[in-house]
Amino acid sequence: MKHPVAALLPLIATLLLSACGGHEKPLATVNKVDLQRYAGTWYEIARLPQWFQRGCYDSTATYSLNDDGTVKVINRCQREGEQTSEAEGTARVVPGSDNAKLKVRFDNWVSRLIPTITEGNYWIIALDKDYQTVVIGEPSREYLWILARQSELPEDQYQALVQVAQEKGFPVEELQRNRQLRPETAAPDGSE
Repeated sequence: MKHPVAALLPLIATLLLSACGGHEKPLATVNKVDLQRYAGTWYEIARLPQWFQRGCYDSTATYSLNDDGTVKVINRCQREGEQTSEAEGTARVVPGSDNAKLKVRFDNWVSRLIPTITEGNYWIIALDKDYQTVVIGEPSREYLWILARQSELPEDQYQALVQVAQEKGFPVEELQRNRQLRPETAAPDGSE
């Protein structure tokens, strides 16, 4: 006779796997991104708080195209009383996404050891036709950035982008705006 717990193992395994599988609402991206137009420097307007950006303000992301079809990523930020912090990485396009979904990996010892585990989703969920504002997110809704080609946005433009993120299920009440992260001694462009 089988042990009663052994008979329940398939059911328990199924329940555990379904709990881990994530029942996230699908996250729609923009239809297509022209990476040539997307390249260049973007200023962080707002973000959901992340441990790796703790203490950062006046953050920028600069993208350039590599010969192999990947995208070079350089993220910079200011930290009070310190020099600029910089992280360099590489983004690759997710096949079939028309460049709207990227996988980004930053160059550090962990990513060199286990490259695919350290890749992050970088999904372009809103992008204006002139490539001046963008909203970046990922399916779990834990990461969100609002970026622009200028360091400041008019309030109505900012609120419109926040509305897009809210409609897509992001916790916009947790957004941190760059201008609120700056120390009082820092000027808007990062110079003092």
